[in-house]
Amino acid sequence: MTALVVATGNPGKVKEIEPYLAGLNWELQLKPPELEMEETGTTFRENAAQKATQVAIATEQWAIADDSGLEVMALGGRPGIYSARYAESDQARIAKLLAELGDIADRRAQFVCAIALSRPDGTIALLTEGVCAGEILTAPRGEGGFGYDPIFYVPEQGMTFSEMPLEVKQEISHRGRAFQEILPQIRAIEV
Repeated sequence: MTALVVATGNPGKVKEIEPYLAGLNWELQLKPPELEMEETGTTFRENAAQKATQVAIATEQWAIADDSGLEVMALGGRPGIYSARYAESDQARIAKLLAELGDIADRRAQFVCAIALSRPDGTIALLTEGVCAGEILTAPRGEGGFGYDPIFYVPEQGMTFSEMPLEVKQEISHRGRAFQEILPQIRAIEV
């Protein structure tokens, strides 16, 4: 098996990515904890590519990174690439977003996930993006998920990300769609 370093310090992120890469000839590893990554890009794609490149060069291994977030149309795409830094906690981020939206009728939003795969020399082998469209509710619903999941409603499913069974969320989410796009290409890479 070939090592594939996941450009995150969060073991939960590795667990989230594992099901998508199951059955492939990659052994997922967490990035070294002392390795700090810069995110100076202005798009999800730029940030994913930066993280994958930095980790690949530092570890001299293949690396995979994602960058994702929530874009709310009535807020000009905010919080966007700053979704995780919008406030200090999930609860505070949700409260801030709902306060900014107030009683605006246009609640359209989308989750975006960019995934980058870097060769050990830091060159990007694959880069893709997945999008899941939905809308922002006026109050949280559901117990599962994390982040903005309790207020992100997917009309086709009739539920929020927090209310969805994990298998459904993995299939229709922004991350799921990005992996569906990139997996055939990952399988084709000979390592």
